[in-house]
Amino acid sequence: MKLLLTSGGVTNPSIHSALVQLLGKPIGDANALCIPTAEYGHPMCNPASAWRFIAGRSPSPMCDLGWKSLGVLELTALPTIRAERWVPWIREADVLLVDGGDATYLCHWMRESGLADLLPSLPDMVWVGVSAGSMVMTPRIGKDFVEWPSAPDDRTLGVVDFSIFPHLDAFPENTLADAERWAADLGVPAYAIDEQTAIKVVDGSVEVVSEGQWTKFG
Repeated sequence: MKLLLTSGGVTNPSIHSALVQLLGKPIGDANALCIPTAEYGHPMCNPASAWRFIAGRSPSPMCDLGWKSLGVLELTALPTIRAERWVPWIREADVLLVDGGDATYLCHWMRESGLADLLPSLPDMVWVGVSAGSMVMTPRIGKDFVEWPSAPDDRTLGVVDFSIFPHLDAFPENTLADAERWAADLGVPAYAIDEQTAIKVVDGSVEVVSEGQWTKFG
């Protein structure tokens, strides 16, 4: 897959341009599915915040970019229906827009639903993550970011070989010093990124796209 891993969504022209490059077409010609699942695993999220994401009214620009079509893919529902039904929905899409929340909860439902197993067969799909929707692709998120009580540990999918500290300087507990302490416990390379930064990954090549602040550790 082609990955655009953001902290705060498509927040500036540089990230927007990177998204169009990954799609290989204008946003207005692309079909999108949005995934709100991570919201339900985080205590700061609720039905209203999930609706705001889907409706394009969240602080993270994603669903409101002018897609040709936009649908909702709720991963917790997929185990109850046949794969023959939902797999074509994904294969017909150009991009998956994946909201934040708890990355371990999202990881659990990606595996439980079968989406994680499907990803390697989607080389042309673009994955755009916000916060936990980006962190789920990393090997570890660090214990400080685990909010789902049933999470066995802080491990996630490991699609990329680095970890992500999102929302740099957006909250009092997300300073660069906090990020340095977080990174020291991970044992993998890591990036701290703010709301104006994204990490683009294509065929293993990693590029930071930023109009803000970011730091690489390790």
